[in-house]
Amino acid sequence: MNGEKPLRRRLLITGTAGLVAAGALPGTARASGTVEPDVDSTQAWNARPPRGNVTVLGYRPDRIVVHHTVSANTSDLSRAQAHAHAHWVQDLHMDGNGWIDTGYHFAVSRGGWITEGRHGSLRTLTGGTSFVLGAHTSGQNDRAVGIACEGAYHAGAVPPQAQWEVLVILCAYVCERYGIAPARMYGHKDFNTGTLCPGVLHDMLPRLREEVAARLG
Repeated sequence: MNGEKPLRRRLLITGTAGLVAAGALPGTARASGTVEPDVDSTQAWNARPPRGNVTVLGYRPDRIVVHHTVSANTSDLSRAQAHAHAHWVQDLHMDGNGWIDTGYHFAVSRGGWITEGRHGSLRTLTGGTSFVLGAHTSGQNDRAVGIACEGAYHAGAVPPQAQWEVLVILCAYVCERYGIAPARMYGHKDFNTGTLCPGVLHDMLPRLREEVAARLG
């Protein structure tokens, strides 16, 4: 799809270049050294409307919970695939689980594209003072931002580099907007012993915390 590579390349360059001067890309670099990621809203990927009212909580979350979606480890890294994956997750959560909307706040595709999950997540993140009640981790939905990575990361599978780099960028931005310490990033199985989610990404959490802390620093 024409235009995809330059857009993701801009995001990754501004991200891996790290602490570039704020004036280099107006509206993207922030004073803390984080980068405002390119997130496709629910409107952009044509999400279904919620089946009920999405609850907005009038306070900031204090942690991030990382997931994987246990979808196919596709080699299609396009933006169109990220949108198809967002639809797959929403259909699973609404039709299979009976939830009002996608349970996660955001998803990161294997190609490094970010999609908004539950309606209102992007707007409240940008505002930085409230967030929407999710449905991703039992006991944590009213205090944690849920970020899911496309793919299944069991049995030795590892996330593609593009996905990892954008996960770091997104987590750093969430931490910056909400004042969350990088040490307060967890995996799903930290709170639910009956799941293996997020697979190898759980073993990579120390690296994620370190890289997010460096970006914030």
